[in-house]
Amino acid sequence: MTLSFSEFINDIAGNPALLIIVVLTLGVILVNGWTDAPNAIATCVSTRSMEPRKAIMMAAVFNFLGVFVMTAINATVAQTIANMVDFSGNPDDAIIALCAALFAIVLWATAAWYFGIPTSESHALIAGLSGAAIALQGGIGGINGDAWIKVIYGLVASTVLGFGFGYIVVKFVMRICKNMSRQQTNGFFKKGQIGAGAAMAFMHGAQDGQKFMGIFMLGIFLGQGTSDATNFVIPVWMMILCSLVMAIGTSIGGLKIIKTVGMDMVKLETYQGFSADVAASACLLIASLFGVPVSTTHTKTTAIMGVGAAKRFSSVNWSTVKEMVWAWVLTFPGCGLIGFLMALIFMRIF
Repeated sequence: MTLSFSEFINDIAGNPALLIIVVLTLGVILVNGWTDAPNAIATCVSTRSMEPRKAIMMAAVFNFLGVFVMTAINATVAQTIANMVDFSGNPDDAIIALCAALFAIVLWATAAWYFGIPTSESHALIAGLSGAAIALQGGIGGINGDAWIKVIYGLVASTVLGFGFGYIVVKFVMRICKNMSRQQTNGFFKKGQIGAGAAMAFMHGAQDGQKFMGIFMLGIFLGQGTSDATNFVIPVWMMILCSLVMAIGTSIGGLKIIKTVGMDMVKLETYQGFSADVAASACLLIASLFGVPVSTTHTKTTAIMGVGAAKRFSSVNWSTVKEMVWAWVLTFPGCGLIGFLMALIFMRIF
């Protein structure tokens, strides 16, 4: 199934509930670009390879390209997210429950940004949708186990692979450059850091853009009264719209999160920042090509941890890591509970 732009305009013009879904979905994408995308360029800012504002604008451009290009190559991530939960049944209640889930995600992500915590939008998305689906279906039947487990595996894998790839890549770089002076390598790694940061921003768009387009399509189908669309083609106009909104969110900035990831957790040198971005980009590319939804936040931050630990274990500020891990752990019950309660409240009110 797919949808032309003219059909989309006609649908939202005649369906206020669908219009609300679209606005909330675009709001979540905007917040994602605002709160998650800064992770992509945190290292090139902390190593002084780029000025913060220039880095944010670069991230906005490459987020746009990532959403557009990778969705055209492989849209499996979007379909996995859309099929993860069961919003079948009464379409009116389903739309209300989806609105509640999106509201919960925006609320959670905004709170995380306020405190400068790089929480995972992927976690929040899964948790908010799952909580709302459970409220809608009156039990655990709101979760589609196969797709949900695939997403959880991806989130766990992103954490393990991010750390492992970060450790291996920086060790490889150190071995190659061990007989070179710092003066010989600094110029290369400074330029390489910019390229690797652009790659990270591209892969952030490729992963997270697809996740939210999957929800966009789910909302449109629910608005049309269809709750069982399991296969769909994402239209080009939606790729462009979502990538533009994510780019705008990125351009707003997220300096608090840049500071937490790129400065507070590990004091990075240029070669370390380059290694972390190369490692995280490689993990995200592999996951995207295989259609596995993973957390860009987890992948990038654990890659930085792996890079720091490769030098010495004490290089990592484990108290900052502890705060982030707690935020990740609490996202599932916290955002899931908000989604569940909001769905119950919204369905009762509306």
